[in-house]
Amino acid sequence: MKNPSGKPLQPTALQQALLRLRSGFVSVAVFSFFLNLLMLATPLYMLSVYQRVLGSGHHETLLYLTIATVFALLILGALYSVRGWLLSRIGAWLNAELSGQVLSASLTNTLSGSPAGTQPLRDLGKVQGFVGGQGLATLLDSPWVPVFVLVIWIMHPALGVLALCSALLLLLLALLNELLLRAPQQEASNTQGQALQLADSLLRNAEVVQAMGMMNNLQARWQGVNTSGLGVQDKVDSRAAIILGLSRFLRLSAQVGVLGLGAYLVLAGELSAGHMIAGAILLGRALAPVEQAMGAWRGFVGARASYGRLQQLLAPPPQDWEPIQMPEGKGIIQVENLTFLSPTTHKPILHNVSFRLDPGESMSIIGPSASGKTTLCRMLVGVWPPSSGYARLDSAEVHHWDREDFASRVGYVPQCLELFAGSVRQNIARMGECSDAEVIAAAQLAEVHDMILHLPEGYDTEIGANGAILSAGQRQRVALARALFGNPQVVIMDEPNANLDRFGDAALVRVLAALKARGTSVIMVIHQANMLEHVDKVLMLRNGKAEAFGPTKDIVSVYSGQGGGDAGKGPRKVSRRIGSAPQKPPTSER
Repeated sequence: MKNPSGKPLQPTALQQALLRLRSGFVSVAVFSFFLNLLMLATPLYMLSVYQRVLGSGHHETLLYLTIATVFALLILGALYSVRGWLLSRIGAWLNAELSGQVLSASLTNTLSGSPAGTQPLRDLGKVQGFVGGQGLATLLDSPWVPVFVLVIWIMHPALGVLALCSALLLLLLALLNELLLRAPQQEASNTQGQALQLADSLLRNAEVVQAMGMMNNLQARWQGVNTSGLGVQDKVDSRAAIILGLSRFLRLSAQVGVLGLGAYLVLAGELSAGHMIAGAILLGRALAPVEQAMGAWRGFVGARASYGRLQQLLAPPPQDWEPIQMPEGKGIIQVENLTFLSPTTHKPILHNVSFRLDPGESMSIIGPSASGKTTLCRMLVGVWPPSSGYARLDSAEVHHWDREDFASRVGYVPQCLELFAGSVRQNIARMGECSDAEVIAAAQLAEVHDMILHLPEGYDTEIGANGAILSAGQRQRVALARALFGNPQVVIMDEPNANLDRFGDAALVRVLAALKARGTSVIMVIHQANMLEHVDKVLMLRNGKAEAFGPTKDIVSVYSGQGGGDAGKGPRKVSRRIGSAPQKPPTSER
């Protein structure tokens, strides 16, 4: 297959994993072959008993036939167990092989503005359940339906016609089941997914929900979505129940019909009683996979929809570059005509922003709300690729870097702090393995070492989900230590003092001085003007454009006396909070 550009399409990770499972599927198919072959043991036993034992009265023949049949059924049971075990192992392997890639792709989608929450992992679970459960086994048994019908036909054509008509009617019911249930089942699945995403959002923001009395409103909204999904699911279940009832009636009626027709043929001298009983058993076996497939249809439809979503999620991204590992650099940041368009509105959030920062220099990004400060930080760390222009670290575009290599050189403190369930030590070490000395060095550089020692278990203190046992200021300082772990060449901080008291502010000032002495480049978003005197340069953003860039003293002199605010005291030459219009045209420096 080829894409519109003419290049061959690369198989997704899901397709590659299924290809690697070919030998496993072949083994399951072989087991299914012998399983269905051994299904003939019971009708052959009944046929032999009626024809050879009852007519001859040989007890030895009955004994040997019984022993052989029981042995065949023992092997049948063993093959069932092995096939079930093998399918379970295949499903578990598929999940283990893809779960990491699905999680990574979900993270990438979230960063690109298309969050799906945990739905992709649930989709993978559905595919695993189908592949590792009875759904796939039923499909593998279905090809044996015509074989059993053919055997019945060999016994007597009239019985074969009845069996064939019954199988075709059940097949028509299965097709009707697909036509009637596909659309509502898809709608129910989508609606239930929306309800789960809304519930996830509610639980993640439980503190805000409780504090601002939003529970009733959000519960009503969730209830509306959930009820809508339940209504559609009820329609699906009702239709499925009717079709399953019809299929059960048809199968049982067919078995009665075979016995009745067989009895008539026996009375007419065209068939033996053994053939009549064997035909009834074979017909039940022939129709069972079709009926089972109809019963498992919902799981199949769900797995098919999940497979499609996973295919879309895991599709290789169109890119003409490979992640690169760079030699040791200096930490030079170069931004040239950087532009970023909103993925939803396609309006520019950043437009033609340019600046350069040399090793050991520090820069503050200032500007009013919604001016693009956080977006710029995210682009500088490679979270979002630019719509046009470049953001480079040591001459290489930041989103082209190998992520682990890039992370070893760049530390990042995001605006929305997220710590992970685990110990303080694990969070500072970025959830990896390292020596105690490396963790302590980062904590000491962030001036958080003493604070950590006063925690109940020191560095081994479990902080809970999102650092629940820490205060907002403590979380911010631990996040700073995490950013400084490994002595990065560049540190980017988005409002690093938003939750700090005056002691934390003073510690941050000392950290900036220490980083400058080490030759580390620092970029930080600030709203409090009291931090400006501790940085070398200032970038002023307004409406996504660089309104001014240059040495701090030049920018401060231009913007002195602008707009008020309610933040802590800052230098006398600028306001307490940065963000309103300048009093005279600024000068800029590229």
